[in-house]
Amino acid sequence: MSVTVRIPTTLRPLTSGQSEVSVEAGTVGEALSALDAAYPGFTERITDEAGSLRRFVNVFVSDEDVRFLDGLRTVIPADGTVAIVPAVAGG
Repeated sequence: MSVTVRIPTTLRPLTSGQSEVSVEAGTVGEALSALDAAYPGFTERITDEAGSLRRFVNVFVSDEDVRFLDGLRTVIPADGTVAIVPAVAGG
C-alpha cells in the first residue's frame, strides 16, 4: 500500500527537497527501507548500527510515537502517515 512519509527539513537534501514522499510499505521498517532504496543513505541517518531508531529521531504513525507502539514493526494503517521528526534540544 502507498503511504506518505513526511520528511524533516534536515533530511530533505536526500529527497531533492521534497517535504513528503510516497512509498509502498506496510510497516515503518518497510517504509524506511523503501526510502533508502529510492534515496540512498536515508536509513543510516535514521537508524543506528544495530538497526534501531537513533535516540534523536522520533517517528510517528498517525500522531503516535512508534517507540510506544511496535517500533519499526509498527503497522501503518491505510490512511496513516509516517512523520520523521528530529528531536530538538537547546538551552
